[in-house]
Amino acid sequence: MKKKLLFGLLMVTSALTFLTGCAQKSSSEETITLRFAYASNSQPVIDSMKKFGELVNEKTDGKVVVEYYPDGQLGGETELIELTQTGGIDFTKVSASALEGFSKSYSVFGLPYLFDNEDHYFTVMENKAIMDPIYQSTKELGFVGLTYYDSGQRSFYMVDGPIESVADLKGKKIRTMQSATAIRMVSLLGGAAVPMSSSEVYTSLQSNLINGAENNEFVLYTAGHGGVAKYYSYDEHTRVPDIVLMSNSVKERLNEKQYQAVLEAAKASTEFEKTVFKDAVEAEKEIAIKEYGVKFNTIADTSEFRKAVQPMLDEYAANPTYGPIYQSIRDLAMEVKHDSN
Repeated sequence: MKKKLLFGLLMVTSALTFLTGCAQKSSSEETITLRFAYASNSQPVIDSMKKFGELVNEKTDGKVVVEYYPDGQLGGETELIELTQTGGIDFTKVSASALEGFSKSYSVFGLPYLFDNEDHYFTVMENKAIMDPIYQSTKELGFVGLTYYDSGQRSFYMVDGPIESVADLKGKKIRTMQSATAIRMVSLLGGAAVPMSSSEVYTSLQSNLINGAENNEFVLYTAGHGGVAKYYSYDEHTRVPDIVLMSNSVKERLNEKQYQAVLEAAKASTEFEKTVFKDAVEAEKEIAIKEYGVKFNTIADTSEFRKAVQPMLDEYAANPTYGPIYQSIRDLAMEVKHDSN
């Protein structure tokens, strides 16, 4: 009920803002408030979203203010995307996987072993020829991608023991995001995918409803999952970026200088996040070991994992619409490899 009331209030506010938008745009004395809502996140991502607001305020001399609705106050990621779509909020930050239902272009990021390594990942995410069409693919729906935040790699973590080979996943019930590509990946690896929201994972691990899950290291201590699932195995199957979304209505409310300030602030917040995220991962691992006794292991040879999921990569590559995106990303892997030699 609380979320519905907040949603109604936001929609009324949005309508009033739209009606007065022209006046705001033309008056140098008006302060424009932009609303940024997000679900639960790790501290470096929260800090980066706040940095975005600080930079917007600074670059517009205080004429544009970003107001936050944190920790799922207005719903989960799908609800937040829909609010951005309708103009109920101006910005949100969601996993690229949550956007698959709105634009299939984002499904490429759910493909396992799409990226060879971290350098390849960042090279792709900074490539405008690849990313701009993906960001703009939802424009007709009422919102666009503004920038990305690093969400690290995703690996399996389990209750009963480490994952050292594909055989260790056979028959295991693994929580995935509500993503068709993630579900297919787990199935090809021999597991039983159980899609559910992040808020359900801890109790599901505790009650043996699931045997494990896949995510980055922040679920271990920050989300408390390491208290139940103490084996984290680095197979690094995916690197799914977080995407900051912006409602189309934002551009209508700002003058050109203010709009450019938003774009600049978004890019700067990404550079900030890349630095703080890496440091925070190491801190998370240390405290997960100390407080929960989590054991980490690295799967040195992931060739059998790659072979198991190859059918879904082949299918994606053969798709006439989305195959070129996949191929462009893979082509960059060769460039990164060449540059590092």
